[in-house]
Amino acid sequence: MNSKNDLYIYRPKIKSLKQSDPTHFLFIGNSYLYYGDGVHNHVKRMARLDKGFNSKKNAFMSITISNGGLHEHSLESYLTPGKLHINEPFNVVILQEGSALGWDGNRESLFKNTITDYVRKIREAGGEPVLYMTPAYVKPHELANEGMTDRLNRIYTETANEHDVLTIPVGLAFAEAYNEKKDIELHKDFDGTHPSLLGSILASCTVYASIFGNPIGNQYNYFGKISKRDLDFIQTIAFETVRKYVSS
Repeated sequence: MNSKNDLYIYRPKIKSLKQSDPTHFLFIGNSYLYYGDGVHNHVKRMARLDKGFNSKKNAFMSITISNGGLHEHSLESYLTPGKLHINEPFNVVILQEGSALGWDGNRESLFKNTITDYVRKIREAGGEPVLYMTPAYVKPHELANEGMTDRLNRIYTETANEHDVLTIPVGLAFAEAYNEKKDIELHKDFDGTHPSLLGSILASCTVYASIFGNPIGNQYNYFGKISKRDLDFIQTIAFETVRKYVSS
């Protein structure tokens, strides 16, 4: 696992959303987003605890392809108002690439070409594109290695900087959590790649911290399934990771 001092060597140009009050969100990716009852669901429930936000019309949608890459999605159809039973255009579109980006040398160019295309189309539709940095594998995955977090950090941050978009540093939050608690279980123990329920909650807190602000103290605990001790820990990790990532 990366040491703390190595996690923040790549600095993002964009440190927050350009939109000040987004209400309609679309998550696009694969099983990393739908494990653990869906990252979009957790973020939605956290956001709706804010009475000011919940008083406004809002929507959170997720479209995932199992074992899929971003290039396999039909982006244009997703961005058409009404196509996904939501008549308003999406303010924020969050893009999560497949995990092969962390180890396949050929995937980086495909990812960057896809992001170039998707950023243009999302902006033309009136939305703001955002990148979702995925976590590295852990054991027992056969491809788990200490350099994967660094590779993903570099690729996501560089690509975001090229297009002036925000990156949500979920992968760094996982690395921080593992550095703090070696025995924490953020991945499914049978494969070392998909998030556990606690991992999905950590990812969601990191999304929340990047988009809405400080998640510390938010009372959402997945209907009592997450202990206060675990919730306090992952909320703090998410907030501190985002803070350190965007600090200059």
